Amino acid sequence: MTKRQICAVTSSRADYNLLAPPMRLIRDDPSLELQVIVTGMHLTTEFGFTYRRIEQEGFPVTARVESSQRGDDVASVTKSIGYGVIGFADVLQRLRPDILMILGDRYEIFAAAQAAVIARVPIAHLCGGDTVDGAFDDGIRHAITKMAHLHFVTNEMAARRLRQMGENPDHVYLVGNPGLDQIRQVKRMPREDTFAALGIPARARNLLIAFHPETLAMEGSLTRLEELLAALSELGPDHSLIFTGPNSDSEGRSFARRMEAFVGEHENAILRTSLGQTLYLNALAHCDAVVGNSSSGIYEAPSLKTATVNIGNRQNVRLKADSVIDCAAERAEIARAIIRAIALDCSRVENPYGEGHSAPLIVEALKALPDPTALLKKHFYEIKVA
Repeated sequence: MTKRQICAVTSSRADYNLLAPPMRLIRDDPSLELQVIVTGMHLTTEFGFTYRRIEQEGFPVTARVESSQRGDDVASVTKSIGYGVIGFADVLQRLRPDILMILGDRYEIFAAAQAAVIARVPIAHLCGGDTVDGAFDDGIRHAITKMAHLHFVTNEMAARRLRQMGENPDHVYLVGNPGLDQIRQVKRMPREDTFAALGIPARARNLLIAFHPETLAMEGSLTRLEELLAALSELGPDHSLIFTGPNSDSEGRSFARRMEAFVGEHENAILRTSLGQTLYLNALAHCDAVVGNSSSGIYEAPSLKTATVNIGNRQNVRLKADSVIDCAAERAEIARAIIRAIALDCSRVENPYGEGHSAPLIVEALKALPDPTALLKKHFYEIKVA
């Protein structure tokens, strides 16, 4: 029997953390064959060559697509998309997968989707229909939706948006967030082992900082970062501050340099380019709050009963649990939100993105398709108005 080839594309630690659960099931299924393409941040020195961690976790890399440019200005990011399309064109022609599995809204994934459409490779898109604010991610995500053929969404609101966009309701699957599968499966580390692995002592209060550029901010995002750093400076030495590296978006490298400078001036702060899934989730579980504008504060933190301080507009319009505290990117508001978050009881918080059983639903749907090529001729489905 010929195995169905599912090709997963990952560009960063963020999408890999969500793709890993279905990738694991595909790899272990005798009727399927997993191909893995790595691109973007995974292949850069400054972001830690994280493709190595993918291989260490049992996913041999089938192909690499180099796309990242040296700068983090708008022109460099735009050129990265172009180089990515060229690279994916060659790789897809060689691999000829039956289905391309991609996730989210990164510009590197946008390049993969464009190449797949021309190569006549059906696209399974995870986490479509979500919305953000303050970033060009929404436009990219919705564009990928219109190129994709199967949609695995995290919540009913997202499913409704895709139906409004004219997608076939039969091809929209409500599965929840696959990143929550990782939380059920990850090895739990004791508190002392977690902080030893992080390389910082646990203090009276401990904060995980995950802050990225708002790519639609016309005046630039560095001013927002400065407001966050000013608020953190006022917390005092009894708080451990654990920074994770920013994404390779516009201004991403400038963010990293500023964070490095801050850490150099504060003994209670560290910066880690990439923590890996196990250490990141354990750090998230053992910290008093996650502070910033990362989707992990919206998606994963509620399941770990950890409070989130969500700063600015980047995640502003997402569906949120009661453990998420929104605040403006202004130092006084951030400081007040951190105090509230530390005192917040999250023990009974429910995560609106599911309970961590997404991967089996995704893989069963991929296996059940009688003929993936039949998906290629898409039609716009009109919403019937009574």
